Amino acid sequence: MTAESALPAEPAQLALDAHLFDCVQVNLAAAAERWHGPGTGLRLGARLRFDPRVGPSGLPTVESGPATQLALAETTLGITARPARAVRVEELTPGEGCFVLADAYHLPWVPYHRQQHIEHSFLLVAADATTLTVEDHYHNETPWGSARPGTWRLTRTQAATLPECALAVELAPDTLPPRPAPAVDPVTGAQEYAHAYAAHPDRAAALRQLTLETWLLARSRALHAAWLGRYRTVGPRATEQVAAWRALAEQTYLASRRVARGRPEPSGLTDRLADLLRTDPDAFTAPAAPTAPAAASPESGAAADRLAVAATAARVLDTTPHTLLAGTRFNDVPGFSSFRLAELIDRLEDDLGVEFDSDDLTPENFQDVDAVCRIARWTAPLGAQDDPARREA
Repeated sequence: MTAESALPAEPAQLALDAHLFDCVQVNLAAAAERWHGPGTGLRLGARLRFDPRVGPSGLPTVESGPATQLALAETTLGITARPARAVRVEELTPGEGCFVLADAYHLPWVPYHRQQHIEHSFLLVAADATTLTVEDHYHNETPWGSARPGTWRLTRTQAATLPECALAVELAPDTLPPRPAPAVDPVTGAQEYAHAYAAHPDRAAALRQLTLETWLLARSRALHAAWLGRYRTVGPRATEQVAAWRALAEQTYLASRRVARGRPEPSGLTDRLADLLRTDPDAFTAPAAPTAPAAASPESGAAADRLAVAATAARVLDTTPHTLLAGTRFNDVPGFSSFRLAELIDRLEDDLGVEFDSDDLTPENFQDVDAVCRIARWTAPLGAQDDPARREA
């Protein structure tokens, strides 16, 4: 083991829907499900809220502080929390309920290590004379790799280099409250929230923050739908709303990358944000009628275009052009994520001489080879440049 890495011990054993939670919720949910059974953590999504506050950057944020998250956990998950006496990880008393919040930049088992400063939770579950064992149920894709639930061992030397905990509490099981019914708070201030991001003068900073906002909003809506499914069949309208939030989060990330590279900003992002917020109550309170079938797709682009797009996409997604030309959707390729999609867009534009209109940068337009060909604008006829990437196809 080196000073820069933690040694994986084993994958997480809980059957937790970890992909529904943020990095603070997920380990609170894990503790609750260990003590009260599978599905307990979904209670955190029983009430769908939109309650933005002013964030550190001055922009509004829906991100809840740790104190708010702990208070909600205590009232819904059947756990209690009391502050730990120690402030350094190596001084804490480990156990199933030893919940820690620290700067992920210094945590060697997460992709944010040495990449991004962000508060991140974990459980310190065991210790011996030479190592500490941490358990972390976070599930996410990041620009620096995948985060997956598991346990990791740190040497005492590694633990000693960690900064003081931002928060350390001792969780314990308590009486599980009655099961909360799904509820959706009225949405007020959606237009003002969206306008704050639309009007912010630093577009790169606004889109970076909006990427986090839409990610949090998408996860909370998916979590609410999961809890809703414990009471009744989730209607098509709610399912579509969850998918629309996920697509907006991906589109916002692509827009942020676009602006960071000096490209034009897509239009309509904040309008779409406000519209989704306003339609949340209707979407999640009653099943909707099934939507009409989608219109038949127009014919695909020229064969040469398809081959070139498939070849580049195959290199980015680590698959074969034949697989993609056969109609496989990009998000069905193992390891696909919004980060791979952003890389694909960059590679297509840089390597193949393709241009995309900023307003076309939506996940729906990058589902497969034919979808890309429908919106691509080639800056020169295919074959006009002696490009090895094109010959490869």
